[in-house]
Amino acid sequence: MAPQQGHAQPAQQQQQQQPQQQQQQQQYHSDSASQQAEMSVVLCTAGYDHTIRFWEAWSGICYRQIPLQPQWKQVNRLSISPDKQYLAAAGNSAVRIWDIPSLSNTPIMSLDGHTANVTALQYSAQGKWIVTGSEDGTVKVWDTRTGQVQRTYKHEGTSVNDVVIHPNQGELISCDQLGSVKIWDLGENTCTHELVPAEDVPIRSVSIASDGGTLVAGNNLGTVFVWRIQSGSETTSLVPVTSFLAHSKYITRCLLSPDTRHLATCSADTTVKLWSTKDYEYTLERTLEGHQRWVWDAAFSADSAYLVTASSDHAARLWDLATGETVRQYDGHHRAAVCCALNDINLA
Repeated sequence: MAPQQGHAQPAQQQQQQQPQQQQQQQQYHSDSASQQAEMSVVLCTAGYDHTIRFWEAWSGICYRQIPLQPQWKQVNRLSISPDKQYLAAAGNSAVRIWDIPSLSNTPIMSLDGHTANVTALQYSAQGKWIVTGSEDGTVKVWDTRTGQVQRTYKHEGTSVNDVVIHPNQGELISCDQLGSVKIWDLGENTCTHELVPAEDVPIRSVSIASDGGTLVAGNNLGTVFVWRIQSGSETTSLVPVTSFLAHSKYITRCLLSPDTRHLATCSADTTVKLWSTKDYEYTLERTLEGHQRWVWDAAFSADSAYLVTASSDHAARLWDLATGETVRQYDGHHRAAVCCALNDINLA
C-alpha cells in the first residue's frame, strides 16, 4: 500500500505554463488518477454508533457512511470481498452485505440463521462463500449467491469467538469460550482436530499463516500459542512450537501478516504488539502505543508494511510498521470502534 501524494502540485505548476483548456484537462486526469488510487484501497470501520464508515486511507477523510437501523445493534466484524465489490457486516444474529460500487445504503442480502451475536466473519478466496461464527455455538458456511447455509458445525455448550479459513480453502479453524481450537474439514464435513492449550481459558482469536504452515491462537490471559502445521499425504498434524505471554490483559485479536514475517497482537491493555516469527522465536519487535482504550481489531496491508487498528477510544489508526508510528488517525465514530477491514490487494 504505497502513499498517494502530490496530485495537486503538478496541476498548480501547469496552471502557470499551459493554456486554460490544457490545464483543466490535466486537472481532470490528476483527479481521476487520485480517485482510482483511493478506490484501489477499501478501508472501513464500524462499532457501536450504528454507522459503517469508509475512509480515504492516506487523507484520513471519511468519504462515505452507511447508517444502520438501531434494531441491528452493533457491528462486531467486517469483511470485504476479494474483488472489493461487497462489504459484509456481522451483527446481532445476522450478517448484512452491501454492494460497494452502487453506493446504496440498503443491504443487497441478509444472512439469517444464527440465534445470537455473530462474532466472526470471513470471505473465501473467490468470494463465493462466507464463514461465520457466533455466540450461539455454531460455525456456518454460506453461499454468497443464494444466501443459504451450506454447512453448520457446532461447538457444544459454548460461544464461538473466531473463525478463519485455511489458505487451501478446504478447512476452517474456529475457537471458543471453553478454550478449544477446532479444525473442520469441508470435504469430509467433520472436525479433524481439537486443541485445548489451556482448559477453560477462552481462546479469543486465531490466525493461520498465508502459506498454511503456522497456526496461532490468543487467549483471555494474554497468552499466545503457536503450532506448526505439518501436512502429510494422508494426515495433517499440529505440533506445538511455543507459547508466550504477549500481554498482561485480554488478547482481543492475533493476526499473522500476509508475508508471514510478523504477528500482531491487540489487547485490552491499549497496545498492539508486533512480533517477529523468524525461527518460531516470536521476539517482540515493536509496541504500538497511542490508543487510549482497548484495541479490538486489526488488518494488515497486502504488502505487510502497514496495520490498521480499531479501538474503544472511538478512533482507528494506520501504523507504519517500519517506524511504529501512527501515520493517520481516523476520527468520526462517536462510540467504540470495534472492527476494521482493509482490502488494498491489486488483482490486476
